[in-house]
Amino acid sequence: MTGYGRAEVHHDWTKFSVELNSVNRKQSDIVINLPRDLTELEPRIRQTINENISRGRTNVVITFHNGPNGARHLALDTELARSYHEAMRSLQKELNAPGEITISTILQAPGVMRFPEQEINAEDAWPAIDRALRAALTDLIKMREREGRHLAKDLIHRLKAMRKTLKEIRALHPDVIKRYRASLLDRIQKAGLPIASDDERLLKEISFFADRADVSEELTRLESHLAQFAHHLHRKEPVGRTLEFITQEIFRELNTLGAKANDAAISQRVVACKAELEKIREQVQNLE
Repeated sequence: MTGYGRAEVHHDWTKFSVELNSVNRKQSDIVINLPRDLTELEPRIRQTINENISRGRTNVVITFHNGPNGARHLALDTELARSYHEAMRSLQKELNAPGEITISTILQAPGVMRFPEQEINAEDAWPAIDRALRAALTDLIKMREREGRHLAKDLIHRLKAMRKTLKEIRALHPDVIKRYRASLLDRIQKAGLPIASDDERLLKEISFFADRADVSEELTRLESHLAQFAHHLHRKEPVGRTLEFITQEIFRELNTLGAKANDAAISQRVVACKAELEKIREQVQNLE
């Protein structure tokens, strides 16, 4: 699921910034970008995120700036500037090159104006970073929850469509046996075979077909799976992997139902259910 969160915390003369963003992924994947001085905090940061997010790719960027209220101040290297100036004058004299050496030229030389090196103790910084991290996580999770509610509405709509189609299949199924019996009797009559409609062999064949084409168990299991799916969809804890498993079970039952149907109308409805299920499967992979 997608989300974004950002937070800043000031501690003494340092401002810590934490920026998080997450994108869809079946498994959990955490990518952390830290300043060199804070690299030892990566396991703690990873643990905190794992406690709150179980699925998706989460990108973490943590920065800090020294100075009052986190402001950064430029440092001027006077000795380096003087060295540049002397070198430029010496080169100008040696080459007899015209032109004016200005302060602007010297200030643009590498290293003359720079931000001062920042050093910080990771252990001292952790409480402030932890606060910023948890605040950013709160914002990110809220965004993911809003997306989750939207996805849940879409999934509920598709579950209702599948239930409606399965109800139609259950109503159509009894007529399959009747049509098979009528078709079998018609073929026998056209073939001129002396077999009565109450012949034991005919009745056995019809009974065998009825048993082979019976989909009542598959329909019952499908209705149970859909009910379980809806139940887990309303739970507050992470259910993405559970819903993914239930989706696989629904697909398996639909395959069996389609193979046993022996009826074009039922087969069409099974295909419609599979189309809805494929959309559900894609959405479930995005759920926490």
